[in-house]
Amino acid sequence: MRTLYTDMNIRFTMDGIPVHGLNIAFERFTRAIPAHSHGSGCYEIHYIPFGYGKLEAQGRYYDIVPNTLFITGPHVEHAQTPQPEDPMQEYCVYLKTLGSPRSKKPSPVMEAFTSTPFWIGKDTQGILSLMRQLFDELAHRYIGYQNQVELLLSQLLIHTVRNYQQHRVSQTSFARSNLAHSQSVIIEEYFLYEYPSLSLDALARRLQLSPRQTQRLLMEYYGKTFQQKKAEARMSAAAILLSDKSRSIASIAEALGYSSGEHFSSAFRKYYNTNPREYRKLLQSPSEDSSLTKP
Repeated sequence: MRTLYTDMNIRFTMDGIPVHGLNIAFERFTRAIPAHSHGSGCYEIHYIPFGYGKLEAQGRYYDIVPNTLFITGPHVEHAQTPQPEDPMQEYCVYLKTLGSPRSKKPSPVMEAFTSTPFWIGKDTQGILSLMRQLFDELAHRYIGYQNQVELLLSQLLIHTVRNYQQHRVSQTSFARSNLAHSQSVIIEEYFLYEYPSLSLDALARRLQLSPRQTQRLLMEYYGKTFQQKKAEARMSAAAILLSDKSRSIASIAEALGYSSGEHFSSAFRKYYNTNPREYRKLLQSPSEDSSLTKP
């Protein structure tokens, strides 16, 4: 079950910094989300009100339990795996900051938000109530709903940063680029959900660019070619699918869009320096995970 709002056209200013609300979603996870990251200036606020799962972020694993809040900022690679018996349910707000402050006044909220590309912890600031109000406004669209959504998103940023005060995780910040907001959503959704049939021409058509312009955009924004992004998307999905012991290597190869099990195994070995069967064995032996490397 997934409810997604992408047509909000919500823009507001926090501490003099313009912010664009790209999309807001609520999802009950029925499948794992492969490792992926977002571009410069992009942040996701994730809140899990119910259910359980695992988060992998920046090479570390975290347990997801009810009332978990986590933020993934620019270039933070993350993957989510639901617990089958009680899968996590998630509210996710996807925001993009649009440049520098318009004044020289201090901007404590946005400075704290943009300087913390990753944070995870228990919410203590009433995030669930804000999320429910956001969805109510977007579902019914009463008169003045856009103004109300802008206010709620501003509150969400403030309450998120107040959670940081209890435990800061990272002070690393990342440079911004000028990729159009709609383009960043198209690119990230494409690699995340359509890894079985990825093609440069298809992505270029969605972006309304030429293949050459698309390659240039990917290199500028992510520092990777299309083929590198394609391999990353497929191999991240492969690692998740291999954790399901009921699936054969051949069926995983087919699900990922490979023409044969041999082709899949060759690509997997090139990426992870081991073959799929050995990788699956290592998944059962956590102490040996450090032997796995990827480029």
